[in-house]
This record gives sequence, structure tokens and C-alpha cells, in this order.
Amino acid sequence: MENTRHSSSFRDPSGYVYMENNLVKRVIYPIYFKQYFALNDSGFFDKLFKNKLLIPHHELEKSTSDVRIQPEQIPFITYPYEWSFKQYKEAALLTLKIQKYSLEHGFSLKDASAFNITFHKGQAIFIDTLSFDFYTDNEPWRAYKQFITHFLGPLLLAKYHGAQSLKLMANFIDGIPMKMLASMLPFKTKLNPFLYSNIHLLTKFEDKHNEDYQGTESPKKLSKKAQLNIITSLYDFIKNLKLREHSEWGNYYDKTNYAKDAFHFKAELISSWVSKLKPKTLIDIGGNDGTFVRRIQYKLESAIVCDVDNNAVDYNFKTVKTNKDYHIIPMVLDVLNPSASIGFNNTERKSFLKRIQHLSPDVTLALALIHHITLSGNVTFNMSANFFASFSNHLIIEFPNREDSWVQRLLNTKGEFKSHFNFYTEENFELAYLQRFTIIEKVSIPNTKRTMYFLKLK
Repeated sequence: MENTRHSSSFRDPSGYVYMENNLVKRVIYPIYFKQYFALNDSGFFDKLFKNKLLIPHHELEKSTSDVRIQPEQIPFITYPYEWSFKQYKEAALLTLKIQKYSLEHGFSLKDASAFNITFHKGQAIFIDTLSFDFYTDNEPWRAYKQFITHFLGPLLLAKYHGAQSLKLMANFIDGIPMKMLASMLPFKTKLNPFLYSNIHLLTKFEDKHNEDYQGTESPKKLSKKAQLNIITSLYDFIKNLKLREHSEWGNYYDKTNYAKDAFHFKAELISSWVSKLKPKTLIDIGGNDGTFVRRIQYKLESAIVCDVDNNAVDYNFKTVKTNKDYHIIPMVLDVLNPSASIGFNNTERKSFLKRIQHLSPDVTLALALIHHITLSGNVTFNMSANFFASFSNHLIIEFPNREDSWVQRLLNTKGEFKSHFNFYTEENFELAYLQRFTIIEKVSIPNTKRTMYFLKLK
């Protein structure tokens, strides 16, 4: 029987996560029994489960040496550096909600890592069952600085420098350093009492090795009421944070070169092909706001929709909630630079490719993408075919030919190197992809210069 400790689960002495028969399970050590049984017997866990704040679990076995639980399984984990601004905000607010509820019931979060959260069934969910400890009177929130470096800091950098700043979390797995964070914020933030207290003054105290500072005159003691006030002020500030950036792709489908009939033809064709497969899982690489996934008539269990543009992913996330499309998982992904494996031994947080290969989606969509990665990223057809073949059982891919207006626009940016891209033809595309796939069906989209391919992995 397979029993493998998860590569990311080594930091908490209270227990660990392991894999058994392809299921995620957790061991709880006796050192955490007192907290676990109090959380369980008081109804604290059940309340969080009911309100969809903490991933539900059930006990598998109990002994004097350990307790084993099995949480509800999450098909695909996304990390903070793969979230859009709105997703990141929701994760921050969820952490504060849980800390507030914990304080009100005699507990407290002992850590506030952004990696304790992922997205499941359309919303942020807390996934670290062992993050709770007993609250001690007048003791400051021990995870306060971690919350600043994992949540408030990245969100502020996104506000002032753009959503790309959130990707810094891939370089700073333990949170963005306070000194770096303070130095990157505009001078005017020092004139804001909230930001001065929670960022700049905290940085000064950190320099003096006083990590207990809570933004008050008495850093080593803090009443529960004062702590709840800090939580409320953080919540209100983050809730009102907004981005000041626009993008080309956020309203992509409002200005696409498709006529309405061609657009509907493409959507119906995709829906027909997907429905024939009867898949459980799907990934749309470069899926913008999820428009074509939503038009699929077949009911999918889960659909990951990736895009490089924050605003498109933000809009998709908002639409998931509005339409209750809880099977859709929006995420930020640059197909030319997918998330790498990071952390200790480069195994603590798995790469996008390892995670998607483990999921092994039944079908992959790559719509209006190949010309961008080929002509903007200089990725050859053989390279992109190998990329898709590494995780795709079936591939639905759209090929815009050389006469397509978007292709012409991209070619015209190449200047004297334009002739280098003479290989960009439908014939060469098919030759490369037929090395890894077989063509099930090929259909031209009426009134366009584009062709749809339905492929199966060899």
C-alpha cells in the first residue's frame, strides 16, 4: 500500500500530509492532540466546514500514537503566484475571517501563510487543519507579521506596481521581506496611518529584532479586543483595495475579429467535440475569461481556465461566482513561462506541468493561442506539440493561418526577421503535431482564416 509523505509537509511538528492510493491524508501527532480534540469536540471544525471556510475532513483511525484524517479531495491545487488580484484578496479576507472567528471562540491561527489556501468549488478554502492553537490572554497574534508579508504586502505591491507583483511570491515562499516591501512602496504610504503602522513601523521594529510588534505602543501584550480591532482594520482596508491597470485581453471577445456567426460556430463545434468524449476534466490554456468553456453543453467535473492576463482571470473569477460555475478553476498562467517547482529541494511546491500531468485532463483546449506562442515566443511547432502531448489525452486546437489579421499583425512586428517565420503554415503545423497526435477531425471556421483540429494523443 502506497504511503508517501507529501514533499511540502515538513514544517509543522504537529503532523504531516501523506499520499495513500492517490488520496491526500493527514497524520496528527500526540503533541497536537489537545488542540485537535478541543477543536473537534467544541464544534469549531464543524462550524468552519458548514460555512465553507475550512476543507472538511473525516477521521480514518485514532490511537494513542496518532490520529489519521482524510480531507475532501481537491482535484487541482493553485498557488498564490497563480492567483489574480481578486482571488488574492479573497484569500486574504478568508484568513482574517478565520482568525476573527478563532479569537471569538478561544483559538488563534498559529500561522497565516498564503499557501494554507487554495481555490475549490468557486471560492478560497483554508486547507491546513493543524494551523489552529489555543488563544492566550493578552498574547499578540503570532502570525501577524506573516500575514503582512504573505497578504497585505503583495496586495499593496499589486496596487502600486501592477498585478504582476503577485508573482514575487514564487521567489519569496516565506513572504516578501519587510524591508524590501517597505522600500518598494511610494513615500506617500508613510503618511497613511494604517500603512505606516502595519508596514513602515513594523519594518523598523523588525530591524530591532522585535517580531512581536502589533502596531501598538505595547508590543508584547495585546488584549483580545485590541487584536480584533486590528483584524477588522486589516479586513476593511484589504476589502477596499483596487487595481489601477487595464489590459488588452480583459475585454478580448468584445473586439475579436470573429463575426457573430463564426463565433457561435466555433463554440458549438467545441461543445460537440467535448460532449463526444464525455470527459470529467478539462484545461483551457489561454482561455481568457472562460467564455468557450461556459458554452460547453456537457457537464464537466472540473475545468481549469488559464490566462496570462490578470484582468481576464479576475473577470472569469467574478463570473464563476455570479453564474455559480463552481466547476471552473481560474488561474494566472504564462504558457511561455509556466510556474516552476520551488521550495526546499525544488519539491515543496510542484511545477504547473507536474500538477497538470498528475491531473491528466481528459481534454485540453488551446484556442487562439498557437500564433501567439509561435510568433511572439519563437516556440516551434514541434516544441508546442511536445508541450501539449506531455499532459493532453485529447487536444482541441485552433490554427489561424498566415492571412489571419492577428497573424499578420504579429508577423509585421518581426521586421527584417519576418522571413524566418515562413515556416508558419498549416502544412508544417500538421507535420509537427502528427508526430504526437492523430487527427480525429479538422474543420474550417466559416468566414475566417482559421481551422479547428480535434486531436488524440498517439
